[in-house]
Amino acid sequence: MNSLIMIIIGGALINNVVLNQFLGICSFLGVSKQMKASASLGGAVIFVITIASAVASLLYDYVLAPLGLDFMKTIVFILVIAALVQIVEMFLKKTSPAVYKALGIYLPLITTNCAVLGVALTNVQNGYNFIECVLSGFGTAVGYTIAIVLLASIRARMNEKDIPAPLRGAPIVMIAAALMSIAFMGFGGLSF
Repeated sequence: MNSLIMIIIGGALINNVVLNQFLGICSFLGVSKQMKASASLGGAVIFVITIASAVASLLYDYVLAPLGLDFMKTIVFILVIAALVQIVEMFLKKTSPAVYKALGIYLPLITTNCAVLGVALTNVQNGYNFIECVLSGFGTAVGYTIAIVLLASIRARMNEKDIPAPLRGAPIVMIAAALMSIAFMGFGGLSF
């Protein structure tokens, strides 16, 4: 049980996909301008990464590995991710057009978000079983959501402050992200 909890905590905090592994940076920096869009994208990423981890695990364990098609895992995982993102996109467009519009181009970019593919490939590389893959995917997605929501709240506060002209815009956002990354390094000492 402790190992399963550590997989979740490890994915969310210790090895945060954005702040430690630097995967998924484009949507992290692009969507974090608005809190609602950040939370919505985080929810979509939680769904996609968790389900993609489960499906990728099943496909790898029961189709690719037994047939000796390990070399196809990247292509197969990309196809699974693309299909899941299309489902999320259609769902949001139908149920919440405002959120769909706020996410804009970043929703389809989940398909090419290296964080999603990185989790699926890392799960296979680590030799995780199905439950471990799902928990790793969920923990990683929660970590992504924590990071993007934190950055969105920091950016909202920065908009209220008088920032020197040379630091306005991208420079101050990069500094904030770097400081968040340093802060998350503190979780590296967690152990059960």
